[in-house]
Amino acid sequence: MRRLIPLIAIVLLAACGQPTAAPSATAAPSATVAPSPTADKTLVVMAHDSFSVSESVLAAFQQQYGVKVQVIKGGDAGAALNKAILSKDAPLADVFFGVDNTFLSRALAADIFLPYAAPGLAKIPADLRLDPSERLLPVDYGYVTINYDKAALTQANLAPPTALEDLTKPAWKGKLVVENPATSSPGLAFLLATIAHFGETGAYPWKDYWRDLRANDVFISNDWTDAYYTQFSGSIGKGAYPLVVSYATSPAAEVHFSEGKLTEPPTGNVLVPGGSFRQVEFVGILKGTQKEDLARQFVDFMLGPQFQADIPLQMFVYPALPSAPLPDVFTKFAQVPVQATGLTPAQIDAGREGWIKTWTEVVLR
Repeated sequence: MRRLIPLIAIVLLAACGQPTAAPSATAAPSATVAPSPTADKTLVVMAHDSFSVSESVLAAFQQQYGVKVQVIKGGDAGAALNKAILSKDAPLADVFFGVDNTFLSRALAADIFLPYAAPGLAKIPADLRLDPSERLLPVDYGYVTINYDKAALTQANLAPPTALEDLTKPAWKGKLVVENPATSSPGLAFLLATIAHFGETGAYPWKDYWRDLRANDVFISNDWTDAYYTQFSGSIGKGAYPLVVSYATSPAAEVHFSEGKLTEPPTGNVLVPGGSFRQVEFVGILKGTQKEDLARQFVDFMLGPQFQADIPLQMFVYPALPSAPLPDVFTKFAQVPVQATGLTPAQIDAGREGWIKTWTEVVLR
């Protein structure tokens, strides 16, 4: 998952050579190493690039268990999972965070995780607990949807679209940017939303819809960072496109990261039927760890109230724990779709590679 992060963070990531698309197999992952009271007691957590936790929250776990937590970031969710699978005979980490429901079945089929019936699962809603084997446990969830630039639409005398089909009409020609589902997690989520909404057969299947989007000059970015911060007119890049596939929490993030300069978000959500997809992110203990007990304690920590309360303003998604408080900026400016389109992990696993191949042939060739 990609998150809305401040410009200074993007600049720092760029200066460090952090990739925004899936890195090559030889790319060295970035690392965030917290202080440790001991040199030999280290827990390694592998995650996607957007993983974030407050220093004080991570320090609380380290101090409680006298351990150093090392976080290695392996690219987008799919790229990080690939690294974990390829290194399963010599695991790079003890814990893995960032598998989402678009890759859940693939992760389970690779058989790289240990089962753990964490006590905290009892407090997590059943509809988030998608793995009956309890190898991957839900930590957070969010909604991929279309954001719009309020000022740009007002200037063009346009009201936000009210249906996905609207985006194929002349009024929206050259106004939408989406991410490539082969290289971007939100791009894949939006593709899945359209597949679930339009179906694979019938009078107007999803392939025809994407052909019409292409004919209407949809712009394809390789990753969320380029789409949101460069191509989208409603963010710092002031690009040419007033609509972008992002997250339903992005307007709230715009206000939060303005540090008081904004009292209302400059962007809004296009919450049309079939236009939103719920992503659920999971944590699991990697097979081969020599620190299984400590890994279980860290999973318990991630499902516990302190970590869960930290999630919204760190990763701009919702905590899986219903009792975790939401910050004011969420309650005021983040929207939850009335009905988010979803496919089961089994459906996604069966169709994902074929859908991406077909999408590439329809949209990019």
